[in-house]
Amino acid sequence: MRSYYPNSFLKLLAVGCTLIALPLVIALITNAIAIDQLANRSQEAVYRAVQATQSSRRLLESLTATERSARQMVILADRGLLDNYVLNRGQFLANADRLARLPIGGEQQAVLAPIMQGEAEIFSVLANPQADQTQLVKAVEGFVAIAERARGIVGRSNEMIDREVETMRTTAAQTQQIVLWQLLALIPVVVFLVVGFIVLIARPIRQIDDAIRRLGAGEFSAEVVVGGPQDLQDLGARLEWMRGRLLWLEEQKNRFLRQVSHELKTPLTAVREGTELLNDEVGGKLSPEQREIAEIIRHNSIELQKLIDDLLSYGASQFHKTALTVGPVSVKEVFRRVAEDQKLALRAKGVRLEMDTPDVTIAADSEKVRIILDNLLSNAIRFSPQGSRVLAAARADGAGLDLEVTDEGPGIAREDRDRMFDPFYQGRHTAEGLVHGTGIGLSVVRDYVHAHGGTVEVVDDAAIRGARLRVRLPLAQPAGSQ
Repeated sequence: MRSYYPNSFLKLLAVGCTLIALPLVIALITNAIAIDQLANRSQEAVYRAVQATQSSRRLLESLTATERSARQMVILADRGLLDNYVLNRGQFLANADRLARLPIGGEQQAVLAPIMQGEAEIFSVLANPQADQTQLVKAVEGFVAIAERARGIVGRSNEMIDREVETMRTTAAQTQQIVLWQLLALIPVVVFLVVGFIVLIARPIRQIDDAIRRLGAGEFSAEVVVGGPQDLQDLGARLEWMRGRLLWLEEQKNRFLRQVSHELKTPLTAVREGTELLNDEVGGKLSPEQREIAEIIRHNSIELQKLIDDLLSYGASQFHKTALTVGPVSVKEVFRRVAEDQKLALRAKGVRLEMDTPDVTIAADSEKVRIILDNLLSNAIRFSPQGSRVLAAARADGAGLDLEVTDEGPGIAREDRDRMFDPFYQGRHTAEGLVHGTGIGLSVVRDYVHAHGGTVEVVDDAAIRGARLRVRLPLAQPAGSQ
């Protein structure tokens, strides 16, 4: 991926913005050039048409003045007026020459030539001293045809203006169509570039986001791989280093928990055995005060044993979350075993256990289901006040099995419910007694329940005095769970 990206994220953004803006800039420049050319051509066309119209009108006006002078000279039979004719004729010839120099087209040039020739013939007769009155009158009558041709030039000049205007309108429409097609062609190009760079930019960012989410969720098994610009790849490498460090710390933590739990079991076993010997009065008869002390030691050693078992279960759950030994499990038998294991804790706190269990068999890991129920029940006993009641119930329907444990303790604060199943989290309410919990019992419950494809939740019911935890397990496990 590196060969497709610049060296930095900022360069990628700069390249993307440049490539997206480049077609737009090119289109603007092209349109500006086309509009400028259209304006220049329109200006030139209008200028030529106006010049032709003005020159043709001046030609007609000077021809009319020349004709007037000629007719005055003939009517008055005064050859002295020839000078006035010559003066007007000079203006006529100048206007004709100016019109001939304009790009008025071959058709008007062809009409201008007979006008010049006809006027020259009339002038030759008027300038001839030998011409009689009849010849002069006949020559002056030639101005009628010449004037008609001159008016034709004026009309053609007006038509020329109309043609130029129509040409400008057509050219403007063509230019507008070209601009429109350019814009239509640019839209998919710009969209393609925008989408392409969004994908190029979003891909490494999404990879970083996924990696951070996995690390935050405690999933350290997947390697962090980030493509894109070099600086984002470097960031991905640092996240990979962090993942390795977190994985190593997690392994060290679990190893520490296993070792500490194992090392604590040996002296604790000796304490429990010594306490049992004292209770059996092997060392001699105990006074009531001594028996009470021995019972306290025995009870708290059992609590410590439970905490150590929780630590061992948590460590095992971290390494074997999906390792299930699935088989038929009698729910009623699991409840009976757990109640037997918790008999001493129930008696020590004077808590009454009520069970409502159907005779149902599910496909699950028997030991993990026992640990789930045992942790729920021990947690309920720990938080129950003296002389209260704990209810353990099971209900099966067509889709799954619900396990519920309800106590009459202080309950679970609403602020704690989102984190009650996090490892080592201690809620706002603490249990009675000298030995406090580790905060991992419910975490083990969550891991084992999820391994079975089930759910665990805190039931929100205003009618409940204490807390109610509900576990839902499927009746059967999918293939491959062994």
